[in-house]
Amino acid sequence: MHLLLVEDDLELGAELQRALAGHGLTSEWVRSVTHAQALTAAAADDALPFACVLLDLGLPDGEGLHLLQRWRRAGLKLPVIVLTARDALDARVSSLDAGADDYVIKPAAPQELASRIRAVTRRSGGHASAVWTVGALQIDSLRREVRVDGALTALSPKEFQIVAELARHAGEVVSKHRLARAVMPLNEPMEFGALEWHIHNLRRKLGEGCIRTVRGVGYSVVE
Repeated sequence: MHLLLVEDDLELGAELQRALAGHGLTSEWVRSVTHAQALTAAAADDALPFACVLLDLGLPDGEGLHLLQRWRRAGLKLPVIVLTARDALDARVSSLDAGADDYVIKPAAPQELASRIRAVTRRSGGHASAVWTVGALQIDSLRREVRVDGALTALSPKEFQIVAELARHAGEVVSKHRLARAVMPLNEPMEFGALEWHIHNLRRKLGEGCIRTVRGVGYSVVE
């Protein structure tokens, strides 16, 4: 899962990236409202490579709360977790009323933060639990396991990430660009040829009919 981390503190930002990577969560880290807005302003939800945003409130060029309000007014539905040192009740209420999906006070234990990220992305994708059933597939996002008609299937980490990203958007077509960006860490772009090879291997392991190609657009998981 690939995240957008908006945090101006150099030490904390680097520490968060390392800790989240240990839970299988890659991230693009920016340190200002301007940079975060630039990454999201020109793209609709389905074109963004991020599954979730971690948003600090106190940023050097503005308030994270105002950025959140702009995102929601623009119709951006991407899950947002406010991650801040502000523990006052009015800050929590204002953030949640502005459209935050969760509010976490620093310092946060990486294990709990990873769990909250998984929870808000499940809810945004219409999944109530950590186990998602899509057609013949059962995807356990916590154990990172996939079963086909109840039988456990061995997948590589990248293969699991691809299946999970497709399942998170079940019923939609996920573009090749978004899929490639979502399953690779920052600065390690996946070539479309490599993505197609992973899809080929997934069809061999999961069944030819599990993943549908929409020519010229991308892929969807068959429900």
